Amino acid sequence: MVIMTPQEAGGRVLIAERNPLVIAALRGLFSENTKFSIVGTASSSAELCEKLGSIEADCVLLSWQLIDAEAPDVLADLERLGFDPRIVLFAESHNPAVVSETIRLGVNGLCYQFEDPEILFATLTAVMKGRICIPYTVLAKVPHSPFSQLTSRENELLSMLADGWSNTQIAARTGISENTVKYHLKNLYDKLQVRNRAMAVAIYAKERRRIQT
Repeated sequence: MVIMTPQEAGGRVLIAERNPLVIAALRGLFSENTKFSIVGTASSSAELCEKLGSIEADCVLLSWQLIDAEAPDVLADLERLGFDPRIVLFAESHNPAVVSETIRLGVNGLCYQFEDPEILFATLTAVMKGRICIPYTVLAKVPHSPFSQLTSRENELLSMLADGWSNTQIAARTGISENTVKYHLKNLYDKLQVRNRAMAVAIYAKERRRIQT
């Protein structure tokens, strides 16, 4: 493990958000806090990757939904391209499932958009110091079946597999590349401890029968 040296004051934040009103509100908040500076904004996964290649940022404040992708797909794009920024997920929904999925995604922090601004700044500060900053959740309430480990995108792809869709068809339907489809399927197979799509579909069908009975 690499221990990060704590920073004396804030840092440079790259905002990934599709809503111009949210970005404007964040600019107003950050202008009142001299510890942080916004070094750029991105409304899509593609733009975020481009900005990370040319801008030095200490943290990415990432909304769940960008123009071209949801957070799981954005993180997949970043990993595929070799980017490993510190990520604070800026969630819109106060849902325990969001916390659970955030942990699975491996982001460094989570903050809700409707919380006090000081919570956002505290989360950014902790993450920039190399810490994990995620709100408390009752872990006992989080289901622990293999299917509970799947992200929303992986669940979506699994249902498409069950309908007999090919990787090419899935890519066209979801708007992601075939390489990204393969990336998600590999993770899906690993989580379900299966070797191929036939095995994944078989246990998916079994799980659906169990739920319906």
